[in-house]
Amino acid sequence: MSVVIGLTGSIASGKSTISKMFKDFNIPVIDADIISREVVEPGKPAYRKIVETFGETILNAERTLDRKRLGSIIFNDYEKRKQLNEIVHPEVRKQMTDQRDELKKQHKAVVLDIPLLFESGLQHFVDQVLLVYVDKETQVKRLMERDQSSLEEAEQRIKAQMSLDEKAGLADAVIDNNGPVDASFRQLKQILRNWDVIQ
Repeated sequence: MSVVIGLTGSIASGKSTISKMFKDFNIPVIDADIISREVVEPGKPAYRKIVETFGETILNAERTLDRKRLGSIIFNDYEKRKQLNEIVHPEVRKQMTDQRDELKKQHKAVVLDIPLLFESGLQHFVDQVLLVYVDKETQVKRLMERDQSSLEEAEQRIKAQMSLDEKAGLADAVIDNNGPVDASFRQLKQILRNWDVIQ
């Protein structure tokens, strides 16, 4: 029996650091962000639907999506954002479940790295949810350092997502990622033991 682990966190919680650690246990990671970029490549069904819906003005000279231009269209328009999500999300989910089902045949565990797992209501895609947690101060500090953003900008971006405390109450296990990397690694190892993924 293969265990499907849903890995999630919030902005600047250090989820990608934890995601890389699964390599040490030979556990494959399916990354929702990578898939969402792949499904909108030229020629793909989602790409064609996006161009049909939003017009050719959202394309670069080399006919790939101009993410900045598309972003500025959907950022302030809920209906247009909803339209885009209705095109992209089903494609991403299909790719993720296809990859998941294939990898389950060969591995004791598979990780679905989904930043907005709870927000998208995708818990049913996985058996266990693992949350990467940091306290608010650490999150703000890391986000400001990473993106050179102001305190106000950082707090605004964090507030736009479901809080980590709320997510912690919904997760099956939580990695406290406030400390050094090796401490987080030890926590991950223990969680994988608890779930019978490793010895």
